[in-house]
This record gives sequence, structure tokens and C-alpha cells, in this order.
Amino acid sequence: MTILCLASHDKGYDFLRESKRQGANVVLVTSLSLEHQAKFPMDSIDEIFYMPDDNLKWDRAQTLNAVSYLARTRVFDRIAPLDDFDVEVAAMLREHLRIPGMGETTAHYFRDKLAMRMKAQEAGLNVPDFIHVLNHVRLHDFMDRVPGPWVLKPRSMAGSLGIKKVHNRGEFWPLIEGLGDMQSHYLLERFIPGDIFHVDTMIYETQVLFAIASGYGRPPMEVWYGGGIFTTRVIERESDDSRNLLAENERVMAALGMLRGVSHTEFIKAHDDGRIYFLETSARVGGAHIADLVEAATGLNLWAEWAKIEIAGGKTPYHPPEPKNDYAGLLVSLARQEHPDTTAYNDPEIVWRMDRDHHVGLIVKSPKAARIEELLTSYTARVMHDFHASL
Repeated sequence: MTILCLASHDKGYDFLRESKRQGANVVLVTSLSLEHQAKFPMDSIDEIFYMPDDNLKWDRAQTLNAVSYLARTRVFDRIAPLDDFDVEVAAMLREHLRIPGMGETTAHYFRDKLAMRMKAQEAGLNVPDFIHVLNHVRLHDFMDRVPGPWVLKPRSMAGSLGIKKVHNRGEFWPLIEGLGDMQSHYLLERFIPGDIFHVDTMIYETQVLFAIASGYGRPPMEVWYGGGIFTTRVIERESDDSRNLLAENERVMAALGMLRGVSHTEFIKAHDDGRIYFLETSARVGGAHIADLVEAATGLNLWAEWAKIEIAGGKTPYHPPEPKNDYAGLLVSLARQEHPDTTAYNDPEIVWRMDRDHHVGLIVKSPKAARIEELLTSYTARVMHDFHASL
């Protein structure tokens, strides 16, 4: 079997390694900008090709032509997108080359924030009030009916990129005018104060075979734009929140048509009514080292299991390993120091430390969720004092 991996960004190393361990021929297409920066595991890659890029973005027509050219002398059995920005490109290539896997229509539900909300709403899921930034009369009606603040979101960016909190019409209309012809690529959504959670999932032939619920410390959007320390932790498995989140996640996967693969899905539990609202989902492994968090708590490497799922492809059975039931917490912050020294952080629960310039990061693991909460609270205060920087 030959698996074509698309990686416009520097990630997916364990997917590449596991694909090779499973006996696949691994072909990687990645960004030319990463040629001398990324540290892809070359011993797990049979061939590597570099696409010209503009700030890590590829031209779709060039990519289709390039991959079609490669297919003249290679038979690609699977196409795997290793980053959120590659999901739609992979779907386009599958349809053009007639390769099994998620097509463009389904891929939109896992990339386009407007499409996924509309599909979830049709299925009866709770979603915050939203509207396409398209017809100005309807936008006025929406703002009459749904009081601010609102959140202006790009439809096809990743994570918190490009999201803006808008407090009133006076802020909204200048932003919209500044977008020009890009207005229709955005949606406007009611801002709901609440606690934000994520569910990380493995699906095979529409069946959720593994899912785990975690809760962020501060909302990622606040950290991204306002500075601060990013934290998340696995929540009590027997709690009502965990059970409700896992149930809602299954409904999302069914409504949006996930057949097989991995997903990172975010929800918010509103402070005012206690209801869980669907925020967004993806057809990829969660970023910001969330895969490392999941592995610390369960022993499951989402990247490696995804590779097994892709290779099985619905043709052979797939069963994930039995997960462990530990708890884990993750902390990441920008650092004032180029090489932060965290040796004074020496609790035995620390199982991972980030190795990246001007960053500090830790993962802690324990059989008890309360101990994780205690450590994260302590480390957040210490990191704020010892290292934290913001841009």
C-alpha cells in the first residue's frame, strides 16, 4: 500500500512513523518553506516532495497537477492530510484521483464553520445563534434579535486564527467594510460566556471507538489574543459533564458524516443556562500538544492510531488498544527566556517538557483528577512569575 501524506505545516511525525511500521510505502508532500526547518522522520519516508507555498499555503490547481503527475508512476491507495489546512486539499485530490476516503462535501462539514453549524443545527444539536456575513439587511435583523457581544469568525481558518470579539454595531460595520470581498467568508455568532471543553475521538466505520473529554483553563481565543497561559486537563470520567460531552460528540460525528478517522471537537457549557453548545469540529488530531495530553492519560497515540485506521480503510478490522484511565493536564506559555530552565519544576507527576525556543510547557499525569488540578493551579502561578511573556 502507498499512502500519500500532505503536510503543509510541520506536524504528523508519529503518523509517518506508524504508517511505515504498518508496512506502507510513505510519500510526503510538504511545503517548500519547511525544507530546512522541519524535522520529519526521514527514515519513515520513502519519497518527499516540496510544494511552492505562500506562507505555507499551496495553490490548489498546482497541487492537483503536481500530485496527478506523481500518480503517473505511482499508485496512491490513501491520502492523509496531517494539518487542518490540508483536509480540503486531500478531499479534492481523492475525488479527482478517485481514491477512497472523505470527499469534498463531507470535508466542508469539518472545515467550514458555517457549514458545520448549519448541519449540526439541522440535526437538532445546540449551537449558538449565528448568521452568514452575507446579506446586510439580515445582519441588521440578527443584531436586533441577538444582543451583543458577538464573535466574528472566518469560515475556514484553524483554531482561534482570525476570530474577533465584537461588542456592538459600531465595531462590527467597520470590520466588515475592511473585509471587502472577503465578507462572505465569515460568520457572526452570539458570544456565550461559559466553560470550553474539547473531545478527542477515533472513529471507524461510523462507530466511535474511543473518545475522551477535557476542559480548557481559559478559552483558547482569550489566550491567543489577550496573552496568558494555555492549560487543559482531562475531566473526571464519571462526571455529568464528561458523559454529556461524549454523548453530544457522538451526535456531532453522526450528523456530520464522519466515517473513519480522528476528530477534535469543541463545545461550550453556558454559564447562564448550563446547556452544552457545539462550537466546532475537525477531521484531524488536536493541535497545541493535545495529542500528548491524551497519550499521557490513556497511553493511546492518536497520530499512530489514525495511521492504522487509514491503512485499514474499512477493508480490515480495526480495534484500538485498551486505554489506561489516568488523568493528565497540559500547560503551555510563551517565555521571556530563549531557553527556559524548568528544572526547579520537579514534581514526579511531570511526564513531558516542551523543547522549543521562547516557550515553556509541561504535562503532568496522575491517577487522580484532583491532583492534576492542584498541579496546574500551582504551575500556572509559577510560570506566570518565572517565564510568561505575551505578544
